[in-house]
Formats: sequence, C-alpha cells, structure tokens
Amino acid sequence: MTVHVTPLHDRVLVRRLQEKETAKGGIIIPDTAKEKPQEGEVMAVGAGKIEKGRRIPLDVKVGDRILFGKYTGNDIKIDDQEYLIFREEEILAKLSGAAKAASGKK
Repeated sequence: MTVHVTPLHDRVLVRRLQEKETAKGGIIIPDTAKEKPQEGEVMAVGAGKIEKGRRIPLDVKVGDRILFGKYTGNDIKIDDQEYLIFREEEILAKLSGAAKAASGKK
C-alpha cells in the first residue's frame, strides 16, 4: 500500500496493527470493548530533526513494527484508512524479527 503523505522533520506516520477478534476462550470481543492496539507499522517517515544546523536522521524506517504509548499522537484519516502521526521520540520500542514472531502467537 502506498501512502502519499510525507511527514515533516522527526514525525512518523503509523498504521495501527489489528488485534485478534477472539479471546483465548473463544469469546468474540466487540469493537466497543476493545482497547486500541499500541503496536503499529511505520508507513512514512520525515527527513529528521535539525539540531545545530545538522539534520539528524530517524532511527525507524518504513516497514518497521513499533510500540507506542496509549495516548500518543494524532489520529488522521487518509483514503478511508486510519493512521497516527507523532514525533519519533514518542516511539517506545522497535520490534525485531524475534519479537514480531512472538507477538503473532498470542
């Protein structure tokens, strides 16, 4: 999927990853009772913050899976898709390959 939005400076555009529809016991959880996931995929990144006249590149890149705070960022809607946009400093962690596999086994 191509997103035609380029965040400015040290901001990132993130798509939340969907959580499972059912609990371990097989109970289907309605959308109104679910909490929004705090895991997402980076869809676009800015060029980086400028400090003392030098541009500092971001530590994340498009395609990275990340963890972020519950109340982080601003929700935006582009072409009927919901995204979050926030500063790189609000990212809590970047998930590596091993963490991605472990989180998929829930």
